[in-house]
Amino acid sequence: MADRPAGLDFEVDKHERQKHRFVDSPVPDLASGQVLFRVDRFALTANNITYAVAGDMLGYWRFFPAEEGWGRVPAMGFADVIESTHPDVAVGTRCFGWYPMSRYLVIQPGKISASQIVDAAPHREGLAPVYAQYNPTDHEPMYQLDHEDTLMLFRGLFMTSFLADDFLADQDYCGAESVLISSASSKTSIALGYQVSKAGRARAVGLTSERNLEFVKKLGCYDEVLRYDEIPTLDASRPAVFVDMAGSGPLLQAVHGHFRDQLRYSCAIGMTHWETPRTGEDLPGPKPEFFFAPSQVQKRAQDWGPAGLQERMGTAWASFQRFTEGWLEVRRGAGREALARVYEETLEGRTDPAQGQILSLWD
Repeated sequence: MADRPAGLDFEVDKHERQKHRFVDSPVPDLASGQVLFRVDRFALTANNITYAVAGDMLGYWRFFPAEEGWGRVPAMGFADVIESTHPDVAVGTRCFGWYPMSRYLVIQPGKISASQIVDAAPHREGLAPVYAQYNPTDHEPMYQLDHEDTLMLFRGLFMTSFLADDFLADQDYCGAESVLISSASSKTSIALGYQVSKAGRARAVGLTSERNLEFVKKLGCYDEVLRYDEIPTLDASRPAVFVDMAGSGPLLQAVHGHFRDQLRYSCAIGMTHWETPRTGEDLPGPKPEFFFAPSQVQKRAQDWGPAGLQERMGTAWASFQRFTEGWLEVRRGAGREALARVYEETLEGRTDPAQGQILSLWD
C-alpha cells in the first residue's frame, strides 16, 4: 500500500470546538475480516456542530476514536471499499453511511446483508445500531447517482425530521394546534417544517433570525415564519409544541415563559446556537426532553417491519427531495483549507442557508 496517499484526519478539540487540526497518518493495515474504505466525500451542516457539542453526552465521539482530548466529527457521506480481508465484502462496493472527516476508514463487519454492512468494531458496542450501518448503493432504495450530494446533505437530517414528525403525529401532536420550530433556516428544521405542514394536522411555525427571515419565508415549507423577538405575538391561549433545533437558553425560556401550560410538549434535537446553551433553571410548562431518533426507528421497525419503515420513509424522501431542487445550491470543496473554512463558518453560523456544503480531503 506504499503507493497509496497517506491518511489524513480532521480533528476537533472536545472542549474548545473552535480549535481543530489535521493529523497525517499512515494508510491503515488490515487484520483478518476487516474492510478499508476510501472516504470519497461528505456533507458538513449545522447538524455536525450538534454532534460535536453533544459528542460526550450522546456518544458521537465513540464513532471514530482519536487521541485523548480530541474528537473526529461524524458526517454523512459516501466511500468505496478499496481493500477487504472479509469474504463477503467485495472491493469496489460503494456505501452510504457515517464516516469521519478523513481519507480512510477501517471497519470490522459483523452482520452483513445485501442492503447493509454493520461495523462490529469493539468501540461501537453500546451505540445505536443505525450509527454503525453502511448501505451499499446497489441495494439502497433512496439512492440515485445524480442525487448523491442531496442524499449526503439531507438523508440523516431528513430521517431525524421524519421520525420527529412521526413521533408527534403518533401522539396526535399532544393536542397542539402548532409546532414551533426554532433555527428554521437549518436543514433539519426545513425538513421537519415540510413534513408537518404537508401533513396538515398542525401548523408549522418557523422561528428564525432577522438575517434569515426572508430566506425562510420564501421556502414555503412553513405555515408561518416569525423572528425570535416576535414570539410574544403568538397566541398563547392556543396549545403548541416546541421542537428546539437551536439549543439557546434564552430562546427556550422565551417560548416556555410565553406559552406556559399551553405548551404541551418540548423537545430538543439540535444545538445550532451552542454558544448560548440551555440553562438548568426551572421553566414553566413541560420539562424539555431530548428527542433521540434511533429509539423511534426501533419502535417503527417493530410496528411496520424494517421494509415498511423504509417504504414510508422512501416515499416521504422522494417528495422532499423534489422540494429541495427549487432552492438548494450545492457547493463542493476539497482539501484542508476548504474543510477548515467551512467548519469555522458553520460553527459561527455564517453559512448561507441556501447552500449545501460537500467536502473531501482528496485534493
